Amino acid sequence: MNVEGDCESCRVGSESLLSRPTTVVDVQDLGSVKYIVVVWVVPSMALKRSSEIIKVGFSITESGANTFTQSEVDLQLNPLDQEVFVVVAADLDPAAPFNIAGTNTQTAMSVSSTSLTGLANINNTNAIANAVLDIRQDAGSVTGVPFMRTSLDSPVASLDYISIISTSQFFVQIEGTGNSGARNGFGALWGYRARADAATYAALVQSEVLSA
Repeated sequence: MNVEGDCESCRVGSESLLSRPTTVVDVQDLGSVKYIVVVWVVPSMALKRSSEIIKVGFSITESGANTFTQSEVDLQLNPLDQEVFVVVAADLDPAAPFNIAGTNTQTAMSVSSTSLTGLANINNTNAIANAVLDIRQDAGSVTGVPFMRTSLDSPVASLDYISIISTSQFFVQIEGTGNSGARNGFGALWGYRARADAATYAALVQSEVLSA
């Protein structure tokens, strides 16, 4: 039986309880005593971490009021070393929309692993994070009701990472609605550099390119 990756095995009597879930069980009959050989498989890691956690900050300003604007941030990854950036956290801070009587206003901001022609909603495969600030007004009202939503409103389960960037750059988007002037925003990604094996790197790059 061939098993890839690191593994450990233990023998227990045929009437003993198994201490944890198993991936491979081999029952052997050795004369009058039966043994269960339990093998736990630990998959080989496809990424090798090569740096400590790095913070990458960025900012963006609309090119005009209520105009979709995108900017590119270069991570200076080395493709010859099959280097990727593993994102473990993201934070976006868009400027508040204008409070205009009787008008709904909004400032929305997002960050993605590929270039987009519109804001990245969280259902977008390449979206890393997004944030939306709204002020809602009834007709003729002068007092608006503010709303805020970010892609990390709900607690995240124990994820090892939230995105992997393999093509050396990521993209930041911003767009306002109903505002009387251009809005801006700030943000940061936290992550670390890692080297991928050839198969993993090829798959990551192809996935980003094909979904762009």
